[in-house]
Parts: sequence; C-alpha cells; structure tokens
Amino acid sequence: MAQESSLAEKNTMKKITLRIARFNPANDDAKKFMEFNISYEKWTTVLEAILDVKQHFDHSIAVRYSCRQATCGSCGMIINGKPRLACFTKISELNSNIVTVEPMNNFPIIRDLAVKFERLFDTHHKVKPYLIRDDTEISSSTKEFLQTPEELEQYIQFSNCIKCGLCNSACPTMATDSSFVGPQALAQAYRYVADSRDKGKDERLKIIDDSHGIWRCHFAGSCSQVCPKGVDPAMGIQLLRGYMLGFRS
Repeated sequence: MAQESSLAEKNTMKKITLRIARFNPANDDAKKFMEFNISYEKWTTVLEAILDVKQHFDHSIAVRYSCRQATCGSCGMIINGKPRLACFTKISELNSNIVTVEPMNNFPIIRDLAVKFERLFDTHHKVKPYLIRDDTEISSSTKEFLQTPEELEQYIQFSNCIKCGLCNSACPTMATDSSFVGPQALAQAYRYVADSRDKGKDERLKIIDDSHGIWRCHFAGSCSQVCPKGVDPAMGIQLLRGYMLGFRS
C-alpha cells in the first residue's frame, strides 16, 4: 500500500506517486519498486521528493547527491525512463502523476539508486584529460597561454562536462560493449585535442583509435540529448573522426 507523506497535510499541494527502485545485489535477484504518495509544490525537485521519503518513511533508501544545483553530477538516475539529474528535474515539469526513479543504465548498482562510477572515471583518465605540452616545467618567465575567442570557441562547451554519467547511461553501445570508452571520455578527448594550447593530439588519437574506441560509436545521438550542461558528445565524436581521417589538423 502506498504511504502518505507528512507534506500531504498541506492541501494546497498537488500529489504524485513516487515509485522508487529497490535493489541490493548482495541479497536480491531482481529489482522491485516501493510506492509513496508525495505532495509537491511547483518548484519541488525529484531529489527533494526522494529525501522527503527518506526522512519520513524509509531512511534505508540509497541515493547519492551533493550540491543540489546541477554542478557536482552526483544525483544522476533514470526518471520516468530518461537519464536526468534528480536535483535539476522538477516534478511539475514531468507532466505525470507517477514518477518512477531507477538507477542509471550501464553502471553496476551499489544499492537502490546509487551506482558505481569506476568505469566512467577509468575511461575519463584513459584519454588524458589535461593539457599536454612540450614545456613540462613552468619557469618564472612563463606567461599566460593566450587564446583568441575563436580558439576558445572550438572546445568551450565541452569544458562544461560535470561527469554525471548521463550520456554513458543513454548510450546503446555502452550497453553491449563493456570495454567501449564511451561518449563522456570521447567528448573530453575532443575537448583537449581542440585546445590550441595542447600538444597531445596524436597521443590521444592513438588511444581512441581502437576497436572499443571511437569507431565503436554507432552515432545514436542519445548522449547529447540527455546532457544537463549542454555538452554535445555526439558532435565531439564526429569532430574527432575528422582528425582521425585527416579532414582536420
């Protein structure tokens, strides 16, 4: 039976049924759902609804979150079938009386809504997400590495990645190839390859020129559709292919 939130006492609020996936890989064979009747205001986020359930009904629900302002990337999950940040998704914007929250796809589940990020961070590190230069030591005479606005424009949107994993969760290739480097890492590879200050282009292109690298992408484009920060990994992958094929330098 669904349980009533204490917030329901406020008659001005609307109500939804919040369905939360419960799964503990140490004890459970399959995922199950628990339902709660939750009252919400126009500005109530999905994360706030989950935390309301934790406070009043079941504190054992596992969910990861931190900043609550779409900056840390911690609260990614599947909300009504789509990868989203729970702190950035208002219930009123979902236009549904039922809100279902599940752990992200393509990530091992720790428990309930919390997943492991090791694969994402490993692939992120694999593409060397930092400037590579010939001058490895910064001397006292070193000045700023200036760029023109046009040079900055080449990669600036890709700098907004918060490593939330939503793009990897939406990627159909990630679901079928456990070694695929993934859209998040490929977008970051492009971010540094396109940076005029960086000298590591050939090194990174060699890393992603692999059967589980850039050529494994089927260009579904779903990664770009779910990014909460406006990053377009699909475009970055296509631009990287331009470098690989000699159309860009």
